[in-house]
Formats: sequence, structure tokens, C-alpha cells
Amino acid sequence: MASTVQIPLVGGAADGETVTVELDVNGRPPLTHHHLGSKGLAEAQIYELESDDQPGREWIYAWRGPAV
Repeated sequence: MASTVQIPLVGGAADGETVTVELDVNGRPPLTHHHLGSKGLAEAQIYELESDDQPGREWIYAWRGPAV
């Protein structure tokens, strides 16, 4: 079974939400997360992985803009 981690979304429409993602074989999460809006891909937002310096939080997904 793959390991997972919860990563907070920062900025954009999903600010404050958390997503659970699978870690790769090197223990790292995916570089991007596409957060779907209420209309699916038509309202998707792109979040990019960044390291975080807050205690107990290694990564965040920072908002980069709409996918379309």
C-alpha cells in the first residue's frame, strides 16, 4: 500500500482546504495538484508543490491560477 500525506492548499478558491496525495517511491508528493471546481475541469485550479517552514508541515500546494 502506498504512503499518503495531507497537504494544505494555499491561495485561490480552495484556500484552507487539505488534500490527501500518494507519495512516490522517493517519499515525495506530486509536483502539482489540479483542484476541480463545481463544474469539474471547466473550473479547475492549479496548485504547485512548495516546501514549507512551519513546524509539522513539510509541504504546501500554492495556487498558481486557473487551468484553462
